[in-house]
Amino acid sequence: MSLWERSRTVAVLTAAALLTLGAAAPATAASALADEVEQVKNGGFDGTTDPFWSTTGMPMTLTDGQACVDVPGGTANRWDAAIGQNELPLVAGESYRFSFDAAGDAGHVVRAIVGLAVSPYDTYFEQSPVLGGLTHYSYTFTASADTAQGQVAFQIGGSADPWHFCVDNVSLVGGVPPEVYVPDTGPRVRVNQVAYLPAGPKTATVVTAATTPLPWQLLDSAGRTVARGASTPRGVDVSSGENVQTIDFGRYSRPGSGYTVVADGETSRPFDIGAAAYDKLRADALKFYYTQRSGIAIDDALRPGYGRAAGHVDVAPNQGDGNVPCQAGVCDYTLDVRGGWYDAGDHGKYVVNGGITTWEILSEYERSHAVRSVSLKIPESGNRVPDILDEARWELNFLLSMQVPAGNPLAGMVHHKIHDQAWTGLPLLPDQDPQPRELHPVSTAATLNVAAVAAQAARIYRPFDPAFAKRALAAAKTAYTAAKANPALFAPESDGVGGGAYNDSKVSDEFYWAAAELYLTTGDRAYQNDVLASPEHTADVFGTGAFDWASTAAAGRLDLAALPSKLPGLPAVKASVVKGAEKYLATAKAQAYGVPYAPANNMWDWGSNSAVLNNIVVLASAYRLTGRPAFKNAALTGFDYVLGRNALNQSYVTGYGEVSSQNEHSRWYAHELDPALPNPPAGTLAGGANSSIQDPYAQSKLTGCIAQFCYIDDIQSWSTNEEAINWNAALAWVSSFITDVS
Repeated sequence: MSLWERSRTVAVLTAAALLTLGAAAPATAASALADEVEQVKNGGFDGTTDPFWSTTGMPMTLTDGQACVDVPGGTANRWDAAIGQNELPLVAGESYRFSFDAAGDAGHVVRAIVGLAVSPYDTYFEQSPVLGGLTHYSYTFTASADTAQGQVAFQIGGSADPWHFCVDNVSLVGGVPPEVYVPDTGPRVRVNQVAYLPAGPKTATVVTAATTPLPWQLLDSAGRTVARGASTPRGVDVSSGENVQTIDFGRYSRPGSGYTVVADGETSRPFDIGAAAYDKLRADALKFYYTQRSGIAIDDALRPGYGRAAGHVDVAPNQGDGNVPCQAGVCDYTLDVRGGWYDAGDHGKYVVNGGITTWEILSEYERSHAVRSVSLKIPESGNRVPDILDEARWELNFLLSMQVPAGNPLAGMVHHKIHDQAWTGLPLLPDQDPQPRELHPVSTAATLNVAAVAAQAARIYRPFDPAFAKRALAAAKTAYTAAKANPALFAPESDGVGGGAYNDSKVSDEFYWAAAELYLTTGDRAYQNDVLASPEHTADVFGTGAFDWASTAAAGRLDLAALPSKLPGLPAVKASVVKGAEKYLATAKAQAYGVPYAPANNMWDWGSNSAVLNNIVVLASAYRLTGRPAFKNAALTGFDYVLGRNALNQSYVTGYGEVSSQNEHSRWYAHELDPALPNPPAGTLAGGANSSIQDPYAQSKLTGCIAQFCYIDDIQSWSTNEEAINWNAALAWVSSFITDVS
């Protein structure tokens, strides 16, 4: 049937995809270019559906020239029900146009793929449009492998309810020009789109070809000029590859909303001058954790639009976390590991990421008295315990449950992680996850994470729940002793099926951190001696990224510097934090965007926004130790980057700024794939620019990108746009600091 014979909505989408989700044969010099010819046979279904196939028990019928199926309900995965055609040739390095018409019951999703029809079933390209009336879809991508066994397929399983699906005019044309992705960066004047503090620094960046100073004006909401001046040329910014100039309007301090900066014929996006936004951001960044909870129904009355059933509580189709066995050959017991937070966009729970996250939230509590009165509107609110501690305890209880019980081999050690046996697709609500759950082997790193945060919790929760504090301290001591007896049990890099590997073979930093927290809580000489003897104690622990789940020495150093103790040499510990902050201060001053982050070879890391924020934590800590305004100002200016003063001219925090990240990678904040589901809640931080762009979608759009441009706001880009509990902890900590100093 002709493409234009019927009246319908036409949505033409473009994408260029480079690589598969699995191994693929490299292109060779012998590879011939594909001709610009149709690869699919009978894509218009002229009188027959042959040679298309459909899943057994789901026959195709011809309706108005379309191939239609009644999709059964109750399947677990997208690929459990599908239509497709096999034996299609693909040539590595060649560009293809994949197009089709599709219709389905409103709100259902089809996963349209081009891939390998035989094992290992690599996926070369995929899109997941939300269906309704008959719509035309068209994409371009670049094949990564030579094969004569390619496939186009429409995967339509995974729905609880039956539904109807139709497809027509399926086409795969080779030899087409590749699409070039150009991000929409809006006006060339880039600002913090949320707010500048009245008494704080205020800088903007203008992208321009000009090399001499430019006049600028600050306009209020009525369009009146309230300040003016000349910009400062900065040359080509390495992190963006663009010629830029800096605008400094810090002398203007009148609070208000709707301000804009005008320069070089461009008007910035609007922003406020004031502190109120940071009060809200501090709360929202912490509220994020409630909707990440596992093992409890999320109350829609507390989070309108985010209510959902409890995940992984042993209610079908979940196999649940109440009685989880180990991977084969790992142990012969089961553990009740319900609760905790889902780590990121998947349904896994990981001790090493949960550890650094909980430490940073508890650190925020220890540093900021104001955060103790912040209402998070969680089920525990009103119980005379600060809400921030109630939320952290949800994760702490899970972390403690991962410890090997007494009487078993490796008692006192801690299992590294618990997650699904195999990867699940998107979207998938936690209560609908059908995969078996598994405990993975213990690790020294996980054990020391529990030792550190349980010791920290013991001193913090003692005034509110002495029994819990006592339990936490006992678990911390047991874990530390077990780790010293088993100092080299490492999570393998290969253990990445169904969840992230979180592998880490350097644990001197975790030993240092755990000893520091145990010493600060107990004052015991044995822990003091371990702190002083650690090679990390005198090392420079403030690298390009100060700390994350795999680099935890800075966490111990920051707590030793900030909290009272009788540690010998304490002035040197505090001086080391100041020295680290001076390094980040120098980095920020050298960067045209004022970012305290400059990785080697301009290769920005996975979760770079978290690295930026944790470096700001060090700057803020140095300010609290010294009172030097330069540290505070660098922290404030660095935060501008996260909230919009960046090369992409967008805020990386959902709901903050005129243009912000909306489609972070998540199985349940998946509005981009299923309109019945929400976007991530306000106050959710996206991972940010990642030079390595490991996921196929990012590779399709961003190959050859320069640093700051290695990001795309799409749910499929798990390497640049995932949300994660540790990243939001950094956002919450820094937001709290800004509120404290405003």
